[in-house]
Amino acid sequence: METTPFSQEAVPPSSPPTSFTPPPVIAPPPPTKPRRGRGWMVFAIILLVLLGFSLLGNFAQAISHAIGGGLNRGFKTGSARDIGPKLEECVLEDNDARAKIAVIKVDGIITSHEADPAGNSMVDVIKAQLDRAKDDARVKAVILKVDSPGGEVMASDQINKLFAKFQGGPDGKPVICSMGSLAASGGYYISAPSRWIVADDLTLTASIGVIMEGLNYRGLMDKIGVAPDVYKSGIHKDMLSGMRETNEIPADEHQLVQDLIMETYGQFTNIVAEGRGAAHEKNKNEGRALASDWTKYADGRVVSGTKALQLGLVDELGDFDAAVDRAEKIANSGRKANLIEYRERYDLSNFLSMLGQSSKSHDIKLDLGMDIPKLQAGALYFLWQAP
Repeated sequence: METTPFSQEAVPPSSPPTSFTPPPVIAPPPPTKPRRGRGWMVFAIILLVLLGFSLLGNFAQAISHAIGGGLNRGFKTGSARDIGPKLEECVLEDNDARAKIAVIKVDGIITSHEADPAGNSMVDVIKAQLDRAKDDARVKAVILKVDSPGGEVMASDQINKLFAKFQGGPDGKPVICSMGSLAASGGYYISAPSRWIVADDLTLTASIGVIMEGLNYRGLMDKIGVAPDVYKSGIHKDMLSGMRETNEIPADEHQLVQDLIMETYGQFTNIVAEGRGAAHEKNKNEGRALASDWTKYADGRVVSGTKALQLGLVDELGDFDAAVDRAEKIANSGRKANLIEYRERYDLSNFLSMLGQSSKSHDIKLDLGMDIPKLQAGALYFLWQAP
């Protein structure tokens, strides 16, 4: 019998599994849609809330005006007063009195350009303030508080006429001027029609005169090789142009400009003479008459308040409180009056108008600690420029 070294049992072959389950296929999550920003929704909600507050405020103000119109006898409202600057009456000093004295401030350069976010000029705001003071029978007088070196001829003349008209007529009310540290040139021009002028002894005032500036830059143009090409209808059409050579300027042009300056200067001196003369006629011996030689000092120089009193350019030396006392005396209020001020009120409509303004309203300015006026070439100014 043949034997094998190893005995091995036969192993039957393994049979394949009866069923096979493949591994599950994991599908990637569907791409998420990008989230839309909700900043516009926040802005819209804020805008709607502001609009609601504005409408509510206007409605409340209309109701208060309607109620106040019945309580304040003599206070008139009209559609003409609703156009222009929106003003609110603010109490500066409450003396528990029925009579009021309105304080109107003129600070800085006098200009007819837009001066506030609502697009109103200094002239517009002063006119609206005087209209409010005129309509309110409880306002017995106005104090014009001036701290200005002057400014544009046209704007100064318009403001001068507003105060003169406010005092005229049977229902006119007196204007008492209170000069601050500076009331020169146009600052004095708008003060001249006042019934009474109070200045501090250190006030700088007067500077009665007119100035016009120009700049000839033809020499610089020649150096950089730029030649002007001008066509004109007349010999004086380019008067005051800075592009002409000196030999191209007509011989009589200087005299023409000087005549224009002196014509405007004559208007200035007439305003002073008429305003101070009318005030002295009403004030009699209490006020100051113009000195006989006052025109000698009307050569553009500034004088102190003390000198101005000697010349009759002001009536009294004192501060703002002295002006208040004088206003109460002239207005015959009989007792201390409430001091009020009309301030501009801004609402959502002003905010929206600011958004639509041109980029020039958002120019970056360098603050040098002082307000240096930018004079336009060829424009007339009642302005005193400190060195």
